[in-house]
Amino acid sequence: MTAPFVGPTTAPGPASDADTLISERVPDQSLPAPFYVSQEFFDLDLDEIFSKSWLFVATEAEISEPGDYVTITFGSRSVIVARDDLGRVRAHHNVCRHRGARLLTEPNGSTGTIVCSYHSWTYGMDGRLEFADAQAPGFDKSCYSLRSVHVRTIAGLVFICLADEPPNDIDEVAGIIEPYLAPHRLAEAKVAKQTDLVENGNWKLAMENNRECYHCGGHPELLNVFFPTWGYSSTDAIPSRLAPVFDRYRRATAAQIEIWDRRGLPYPRIEQLDTRPTGFHIEREALDLAGESFTLDGTAACGRLLTDIPEAQLGRLSMHLQPNMWLHVTSDHALLFSVIPVAADKTLVRTTWLVHRDAEEGVDYDLDHLTGMWETTNQQDADLVALAHQGISSPAYVPGPYGPSEFQVEAFINWYVTTLRDRLGVTTPHVTDAASA
Repeated sequence: MTAPFVGPTTAPGPASDADTLISERVPDQSLPAPFYVSQEFFDLDLDEIFSKSWLFVATEAEISEPGDYVTITFGSRSVIVARDDLGRVRAHHNVCRHRGARLLTEPNGSTGTIVCSYHSWTYGMDGRLEFADAQAPGFDKSCYSLRSVHVRTIAGLVFICLADEPPNDIDEVAGIIEPYLAPHRLAEAKVAKQTDLVENGNWKLAMENNRECYHCGGHPELLNVFFPTWGYSSTDAIPSRLAPVFDRYRRATAAQIEIWDRRGLPYPRIEQLDTRPTGFHIEREALDLAGESFTLDGTAACGRLLTDIPEAQLGRLSMHLQPNMWLHVTSDHALLFSVIPVAADKTLVRTTWLVHRDAEEGVDYDLDHLTGMWETTNQQDADLVALAHQGISSPAYVPGPYGPSEFQVEAFINWYVTTLRDRLGVTTPHVTDAASA
C-alpha cells in the first residue's frame, strides 16, 4: 500500500514563497524553517497576527490608580495602556498627533498627563489633547486626540487589539472564561514581582514550548507539583514510566473535585484553541503533594490567600489564549505570562506574580520563595527555546511529527496557519493520498 502524502522531505530553501508554505502546511508536523527564521514571516506575524488579534498586555493590578500606565512595543508599534481620571482603562497609540514623536518611552509609570518631549503637546490620560502651544487661529484641539486602540478587560486581565475591526468573538470568550477567573479577584490583587526574560528564539517556539509537557523532564523543580501526565488525552497514550504518576494524579483529581464542587468553582476543561479567532483553553487541575501552590512541597507560598475562599488546596486554574498568553492561578497567587516578539530570533517573555492586595512581603510571603520555582523554570524554558531555534536554523532541519501529548502544539500551529490563510486570502490545495489518485 502506498503511504499517504506527508509533505516535503527536504528543508525548503531561502527563496520559498510564503503563500506556498502557508498553503501547503502539513498537519501534525512542525513548521518549515522559514516560519521561524525568516524576516518575511516575522513581518507577517507582526502585521497579521499581533496587529489583528486580541493580545494580553497587562493586568489591571499594574494600572491600579488613575495616571498609571504601561507601554507595549512590538516592531514599530507602541501602545499606551492607562487608567484615566475616572478609573477607566484606556489604550492609545504611543504617537504624538503633532509630528509623530513617541510620547512615553518607559515600560511603565504614573503621570497626570502625557507630555510630548518634542514640542510639549499635552494629553489627558483619556487621550484628549489638552495643550498645544502657538497654533494657528481656529485650531481645534478636539480634532487631535490620541488615536485610540481597542481595549477589553476580563476579570482583571487587559487585552488590546490594533485592528480597525478586531475579532468579534471576544465577548463570547469573556462570557466563558470570566466565571473561572472571577472568584480569584485578580482585578483587586497587587503585583508582587514582574520579570522580563528575552529568549533567543522565535515567538512561536516560546508558545509551542508552553503548549506541551513532553519536555517537562527538563523541569525537575516544577515536577514536584506539576503532573507530567498533562497533555495525554487518554490512558492508552500514557507511557508506562508515567503510570504511577497518573494513578496519583487521578486520586488527587478526585479529592480536588470534591473541594471545587463544595466551593462552587467551575473546573471542566473547555478547549477552543483552533476553532475560533480568539482561541483559548481553560480548566482547573490538581497539583501534586500538598496541592496548594507552586512550591517544592506544594504548600502555599503566601499566608494571605488571594481570595476570601478559606481553602488553600484549590489546585491550579490554567488558561491559554492565542496568540500570546497563558496563566496559572492557585489559592495564594496568580502567575501570568505574555509573549511579545522582538525579532525573528528573539522573544520577550514577561512574567507577573499577583498576590492579595493586603499581603505584605516579609510578613505574608518571602519573595524568593514565591517566585523561585517559576524563575528557575522560565530560564530552563528559555534555554530549550534557544536550542530549538539554533537547530531549526540549520540547513539540516526538516519538520518532524508531533506526538500524542503535543496536541495543543498542533492546535496552536493550526490556529496560526489558519489565521494567516484567512487574513491573507491564501487557499489550501486539495490533498489526497497516492493510493486514491
